[in-house]
Amino acid sequence: MQTIPRDPSLDSTLDVVREGFPFIWNRVRNLHSDIFQIRLMGQRAICLHGPEAAELFYDPAYFVRTGAVPRRVQTTLMGLDAVQTHDGAEHRCRKDAFMALMTPQSRGRLMRLLAREWQAAAEYWAGQEEIVLFDEAQEVLCRAACAWAGVPLPDEDARRRARDFGLMVDAFGGAGPRHWRGKRARTRTEDWMEGLIKQIRKGRLEVAAGSPADVMAGLGDADGELLSARMAAIELINVVRPIVAIATYITFAAVALHEYPAYKGLLRADEEYTEYFVQEVRRDFPFAPFLGARVRQDFTWRGCRFDKGTLVLLDVYGLNHDPRVWPEPNVFWPDRFRHQAISPYNFIPQGGGYYDTGHRCAGEWITIETLKQAVTFLNTGIRYEVPAQDLRYDLTRMPTLPASGFVMRQVRPTGQPAPTAVQTAACPFHH
Repeated sequence: MQTIPRDPSLDSTLDVVREGFPFIWNRVRNLHSDIFQIRLMGQRAICLHGPEAAELFYDPAYFVRTGAVPRRVQTTLMGLDAVQTHDGAEHRCRKDAFMALMTPQSRGRLMRLLAREWQAAAEYWAGQEEIVLFDEAQEVLCRAACAWAGVPLPDEDARRRARDFGLMVDAFGGAGPRHWRGKRARTRTEDWMEGLIKQIRKGRLEVAAGSPADVMAGLGDADGELLSARMAAIELINVVRPIVAIATYITFAAVALHEYPAYKGLLRADEEYTEYFVQEVRRDFPFAPFLGARVRQDFTWRGCRFDKGTLVLLDVYGLNHDPRVWPEPNVFWPDRFRHQAISPYNFIPQGGGYYDTGHRCAGEWITIETLKQAVTFLNTGIRYEVPAQDLRYDLTRMPTLPASGFVMRQVRPTGQPAPTAVQTAACPFHH
C-alpha cells in the first residue's frame, strides 16, 4: 500500500485562510504529488488534483456529498438540506427538477428577459456620472432571474434583493461579519420565498406552468411527499441565486475586455469567438477554489487507501491553471478553446462529471449564455470610459472580485441591443 504524502502542517486550516484559491495547487507542486493528505479543522482530509482525480471524485460508487458541505456554508450559500447535499434517489429527483428548467426554450426566455434588462440599465447608466458594474450586474441578473422564475419583484425591492443574493455568495468563504451578513440575508430571502411558495400552493399567486416557481412549489421528495414550503423555497433560491452570482464572471469579463482590448475586434467579427472568450474567462479568473465529498466505502486508488467517511477535496482552481492540461496557463488566450478538447473532467469551473447523472451544475448553460450576452453587450451595446482604479483581485479571499468592482464612467448606449438568441456550443457533458 502506498503512503499518501502528508502536508507538514499540524493543521492546515489557517493555511487555507492565508493562501485561499491556490492552497491545493501550491502543495501539488511543493509535494510533487496529485494526491496528499492534510488535517482540516482537526479532521483528516485527502486533497486530489487533475482530470483523473476529477473522474474518480465524480464517481458515485466511491463518493457521496452527504456530510461534505459544512453547516456554515449551508446556512449561507446553498441552504440547509439543499440538492447539493444529497445523493442517490433524493438527489436524482431534485436534480431532475432543475434539469427540466434548462431546456433551450426556457433558457431562450431568460436571455430575452436579460436583454431587456441590460437595455434598461444602459439607459439608466447614461444619466449617471459613474456606475460600479458588479453592483449593477447583480441587479440586472436579479430582475431577469425573478421574472423568468415567476417570482414577483417590485422595482423598489430589486436592489436590496439582489444584494441579499450577493451576500449569500460572499459569505461562503468568510468569517465574522461576512458570515453573519450572509446568514441574515439567507434568512430574509428564505422567509420571502417561503411566503411565495405558500401563496402558490394555496392558489393565491398564479405562476406560469413549468416556471421555476411552479416546479419548485410542486416538488416532492424521493418518496413522492411534497417538500415543506421552506425546503421548496430553498430550492427556488438555488435557481435564482446562481444566476445573480454570474455578476462575478461578468465583472471579470469586463476586466478582460479592458486589459486585452485586441480581442474586441475579434469578438465583433466572429460570433463563435465569443464562446472561446467566455470560456477563457471561466478558466483564467477565480470562481471556486475546491469542492468536497466523503468516501462512500473503503477503496484503493493508485495504491492509496481511502477510508469510508474521509473528507476529500478536489482542486478546481489549480486544475484550471495546470500547464499539463492548459499550455501557458497564466496567459489569457481564448484561442486555446478553438483547439482544446474539453471533457467532463479537465474543465470544471462549476464542477465536473455529467449533468444528468451527477453533481455538475445544472445551470452551467445559463452561465455561459449569460456571459456571452453580457460580453457582447459590453463590447457593442454601450460605450464607456474606464477611470484609473484598482482592478486587482485577492486570491486569499474566497470568493474574490476586482477591488473596485469595475467602475465605468460616461456610459453611452450605442443603440445596438443585447443579443437575445444566445446558445452554447454542443455540450459533451451528457451520458
